[in-house]
Amino acid sequence: MAKVVPTRSEVLFLFRSLLRTARQFSDYNIREYTKRRTIDGFRQNRTLSDPDSIASAFSLGKAQLEIAKRQAVVYSLYAPKVKSIMDLKPCNSI
Repeated sequence: MAKVVPTRSEVLFLFRSLLRTARQFSDYNIREYTKRRTIDGFRQNRTLSDPDSIASAFSLGKAQLEIAKRQAVVYSLYAPKVKSIMDLKPCNSI
């Protein structure tokens, strides 16, 4: 039984959703990793031609989107109060 092949607009929507979710991470390293991983994954799967492998890659991408959304919520709940050392106010007690 063949899986349903996603349309181009569905694939682009998934790509944009993954990038949008990556922007929700407050930590720079995690945000950039998620963005880089998304772009690399889509580049790697660009050459797929078999309908089953396309559908499989698309369903894997949707699962990764759900994981990224959950992780963004968890990271936002436990984010440090100071995001960067640059956010610290100078101490004038010398």
